[in-house]
Amino acid sequence: MNFNSRELKQTIQKVYNKVGVKSDRTKNITKHVLVSFIYKGGSIITSFLLVPLTISFLDTENYGIWLTVSSFIGWFSFFDIGLGNGLRNKFAEAKAKDDLTLAKAYVSSAYYTIASICLLLIIVFFGLNYFIDWTRVFNANAGMQNDLGILMPIIFSFFCLQLVVKLITTIYTADQQHSMQGKITFYSSALSLLSIWLMTHFAKSSLLIFGTIFSALPVLVLIGLNIFAFSNRYKQYSPSLILWKKKHLKDIFGLGMKFFILQFCGIVLYTSDNLIISKLFSPAAVVPYNIVFKYFSIVSMGFSIIIAPYWSTITEATQKNDWEWIKNAMDNLLKLVLLTIVVIILMMIFSNSIFLLWIGTKVTIPTSLTLFIGLFFIINTIISPFTAFLNGTGKIRLQVIQAVISAVINIPLSIYLAINLGMGSKGVILATIICSIPGLILAPLQYYKIINKRAVGIFSS
Repeated sequence: MNFNSRELKQTIQKVYNKVGVKSDRTKNITKHVLVSFIYKGGSIITSFLLVPLTISFLDTENYGIWLTVSSFIGWFSFFDIGLGNGLRNKFAEAKAKDDLTLAKAYVSSAYYTIASICLLLIIVFFGLNYFIDWTRVFNANAGMQNDLGILMPIIFSFFCLQLVVKLITTIYTADQQHSMQGKITFYSSALSLLSIWLMTHFAKSSLLIFGTIFSALPVLVLIGLNIFAFSNRYKQYSPSLILWKKKHLKDIFGLGMKFFILQFCGIVLYTSDNLIISKLFSPAAVVPYNIVFKYFSIVSMGFSIIIAPYWSTITEATQKNDWEWIKNAMDNLLKLVLLTIVVIILMMIFSNSIFLLWIGTKVTIPTSLTLFIGLFFIINTIISPFTAFLNGTGKIRLQVIQAVISAVINIPLSIYLAINLGMGSKGVILATIICSIPGLILAPLQYYKIINKRAVGIFSS
């Protein structure tokens, strides 16, 4: 996507004038939100085109296996031990104080620590791979063992590389250059779409080839961004082994450890569903569930584009005690929440017609599954502004406790509802909804206590 930068700037300025945006902080958010919408729109289109193409190339069962494998590998994202989110806050704080040396030290400590962890993980995974029957893990056909035995270490290696190189997007976000993540997602999605189109025309159906290409593409894009960023805009922050210090790692990890726990619990809550459904039923049963999730992710992506910049911006505003700006920002976000809920409800009403146009009759999707997943997205939409505020201020102890409790009960509750009560895949998402309800109550309560200077005890930490 090539845009005339002058025309884009003029458009953005017109938006500022139209909506009365005056604060430099809000102007920056608005600019990056508008740019993100352009790229995210492209990403949404490509991701939707990918689904029918991928099903045609792999077939429903293999596509279900791929979705399950992706979810399983995603579990290992917690091995960044929260350093990514810790770096996000600490880098923003160091820049707000104009301490560029400290900011570079934080970057160096995060990069080299995660790189070391990932190298160790790859070595261990390659060793364990020989002893694991992946067809039993994913409830797949026994004939898939050879391909999965080759594919899994390849995917895992690229995933570990991605943990390291994606730190550059954390730096951009911490520096309030929020649209970069959207650009990277678009370029990766576009390359993936081009690749699957070429494969459908020139290659035989192969999960091994498909998985290798789709794992490699995001890593290649991020490596390119790292080279570009550390040669230009962030040259002064390029990682240096000399600046790796235990005390800097401790600073990042002190806050990062809480984010690590949140991240791990989030993985259990939000990425375990595909694996649970595959184990309880079959890989093919994952496909309808994933299609509905992808459908509602349109509005989720749009909302996340708007809300994503607020985390780091709230961190900076907190450092400068600009609580008035934070109040106004949160009020505007809550108005947007109401609009988003209306959109989700409309999507629920017209879902069957849209599914028919999108994927035809290849996959049957129960209306009840659509309603449950729509409700899940409504709850997440309501919670999101408050978690962005709490993450930005670093007041996440209560959130951590609630997340741990939810993560502990999620999987057994999913199994109970899906099997014992005979709800099938609907029971899995219902369990996730039930586990999200405490956050729906506690996150807004903590925000109002903090913003009104009434937070004490666990609400203030």
